[in-house]
Formats: sequence, C-alpha cells, structure tokens
Amino acid sequence: MASSLDGLKLEQRHGKARVRVARVWRSKEAGRHYIVEWSVSISLLSDCLPAYVAGDNSDIVATDTMKNTVYAKAKECTEQLSVEDFAILLAKHFTSFYKQVTSAIVNIVEKPWERVHIDGQPHEHGFKLGSEKHTVEAIVKKSGGLELTSGIEGLSVLKTTKSGFEGFIRDKYTALPETRERILATEVTASWRYSYDYVSSIPKKPLYFMEQYMDVKKVLANTFFGPPTSGVYSPSVQSTLYDMARAVLSRFPDISAIRLKMPNLHFLPVNLSSKDNVIVKFDDDVYLPTDEPHGSIEATLCRFWAKM
Repeated sequence: MASSLDGLKLEQRHGKARVRVARVWRSKEAGRHYIVEWSVSISLLSDCLPAYVAGDNSDIVATDTMKNTVYAKAKECTEQLSVEDFAILLAKHFTSFYKQVTSAIVNIVEKPWERVHIDGQPHEHGFKLGSEKHTVEAIVKKSGGLELTSGIEGLSVLKTTKSGFEGFIRDKYTALPETRERILATEVTASWRYSYDYVSSIPKKPLYFMEQYMDVKKVLANTFFGPPTSGVYSPSVQSTLYDMARAVLSRFPDISAIRLKMPNLHFLPVNLSSKDNVIVKFDDDVYLPTDEPHGSIEATLCRFWAKM
C-alpha cells in the first residue's frame, strides 16, 4: 500500500508466510476420513503509516495473530471445503474484522495427499503423497472485490513418441538436428484466473473449486497426450502449450485467463562410437535424460476482455 510522506512514497505490506496447517474431517455417514495439508501465506495492505514513521504500532495486526487465525479458522470449518474457499474465507476475515486493512492477499499451496486403495478398495483413513501441488491466490478487498487464481505445480508428463521439431532457424551456431521422432517431457506449471469479480458472485456449490481443479488438470493432461491408442502429434512445445491453454478456456467458461510454463526436459539420443567403429547405435531406444540446461517455454492465453 502506498502512502505519501514528505514528498516521498512509501509502499508497504506485512504478513505471515508458510503457516503449515493440516485439517482432518471425519464423516460418520460415509465412514471415511478426509485430510488436507496447506502452507498458508498472508499479506495485508493496511493503513499503518505511524508504525513506520513514529514507532506507533497501534494499527498493526501482529503476524503471530495472523498465524493463530489460520488455525482458528481451520477449526471453524466443520465441513470439508476447497483450498480456494479457505483462502477467500481467510482474506474476508482480515478485511472485515480490521478496519485499517483495505486488502488481504492469501496464497496457499496444498500438498497432494491421495487416498490409497487396498485390493482395489478405497481405504477409509489411509493416504499417500502424490506429486503435483494445488496452488491458490485470493485477493479480497474491503469492498468485497475479488481476484481468484488457482494453479498447479509439478505436473510431470512425458510421451515417448508423437513429437518432433523441424523448420526452426538455422545459423552457424545451430547444431540441433531436425526430427519428427523424439521424447517430449515437461513439468507443467499452470495458473488460471477465475472471472468472479466479487466474493458474493462465487458459486455456492460445495467443493466446486476442488472439482474445477481436478477437471482442469484432466483437460491439460488429455490435451498433452491425445487419445490413448493414437496420441496426438506435437510439432513443438509451443504448439502443445497453446493447445492445452485453448482447451482449458474452451471447456471452462468461468476461467478468463491461463498461464502455462512448460520447460522442455531433454532426453538426448545416446550413440557410442570409437575412432574405428560404432559401439552402440541409437535407434529411438536409449536416451540420456537431462534437465539442465532445458528449454524454457511459457505463455498466457486470455479472453480478449480479460487479464491474468
């Protein structure tokens, strides 16, 4: 938040980062337990100039109070809820409970605890840790204005064929051969902005955003891989990224923009040869996996009226 001070401008915010909390819900009807693990970061924009210029802390919300609020609000959530709804709930609390707080920014990273299956049956209280993480940023203003962004980190995907790279610029520094047959591997980081402008406009359906997250993840993966038997050809990471982003906007009308970051994690063909003969000849079968250095490809796709 910016404040004018003797011809200078002070921009300030304060908060608490990486508050770790786990919440368990025990359903008596279904006989199942549910667990989430969240890392919560809070940042408040508030009118607390005296704390900076006069040593007066009377308008400061202590960061320890923010930490305790996370646990208290988690306790109050007696019914299972999505990480998006919890982020909005926290941000609403800070902007409504404290008169000097004008906006609250809540970022949460959810660990992917997944229910285990034993002999094909879902376990009532057993979980294993998955790979990709669910991320959320909720910005709530005192007026009820909302900016809600969800995302995914660490979605590792790979296909062993149906990928190539041809027709790129060649100059005296170019050594990369053109190919229509290669491994395509990446670790997708995605974030998408919902079109809801006010807290009051978000869907009231329980676990709505949790379902949206799972469906977006499915659309991203299905577009990357293509049909299970035939697949889909990728002429470049850029082309596949665009197809994935466009598929999400086409499938979800309440998502206004999506940003994708997809590093090209290289699998290099292995050929072994001596001065006199070839020891091992590559035949689309043996590769050297490497993630450094890697290609860096990212882009944002928005509806014409939206911004990320």
